[in-house]
Amino acid sequence: MADPAEAFAQQVTERVVPLVINALDVNELAARVDLNALLGRVDMDDLLKKIDVNALLARLDVNALLGRLDVNALLGRLDVNALLDQVNLDPVIGRVDINAVLDRVDLNPVLDRVDLDPVIGRVDVNAVLDRVDLNPVLDRVDLDPVIDRVNINAVLDRVDVDEIVQRVDIGAVVDRVDINDIAARIDMDALVEKTDLGAVIARSSGGMASEALDAVRSQAVGLDQFIDRWVKRLLRPKHPWPEAPPALLSPQASPLPLQAEP
Repeated sequence: MADPAEAFAQQVTERVVPLVINALDVNELAARVDLNALLGRVDMDDLLKKIDVNALLARLDVNALLGRLDVNALLGRLDVNALLDQVNLDPVIGRVDINAVLDRVDLNPVLDRVDLDPVIGRVDVNAVLDRVDLNPVLDRVDLDPVIDRVNINAVLDRVDVDEIVQRVDIGAVVDRVDINDIAARIDMDALVEKTDLGAVIARSSGGMASEALDAVRSQAVGLDQFIDRWVKRLLRPKHPWPEAPPALLSPQASPLPLQAEP
């Protein structure tokens, strides 16, 4: 049988403690407590060892907790750079499915907020292109619409054709040309019909006749000079001969002195 005094004390406690608690200003009491000093006397490691964190988290409604959390205000107070300096990102990124993340990201709004000029200015484009296999990329490109949007005349206006031609090995190009194939593709009958063969032959024959006549005249002059020398040598005239027949000489012309022949 229980002690009557103990039972009476229990009854008094049950009635008095609620009255004391209700009369106590807990906030004022907490304000008077130096929590830092109190926590400084607590062995947190030993305390955490006694706590079943998994069981605690299992009883915690994380969604409700996050719903009451002002994430923007929290991030505003967070030094992200200092936090990232302490994080080894390689293992974290190694566990992330980048493709799955990118599939969920709308890149257009992200790119709209990015100033690409400074970014591109820091990129070694040549090094990037050296690592790119352009053939698969070009295989996926429909070049016809791209070319349709290009002003070819404007492009050609910016091209120094003379410099390009100077860099071309014309001999090598000609060596690769099948002249016989080109000639076989020419319609000779149509070409002849468009050609004035009479004029071509007249010009050719006229040129040949002129050249032949010039040759005959040159030979005649040489023969005349040869005969003149021998006649003078045989006759040995006492007076100089005129340069030409009298009818062709002008009144002022005077005969030249006869030169001695060897």
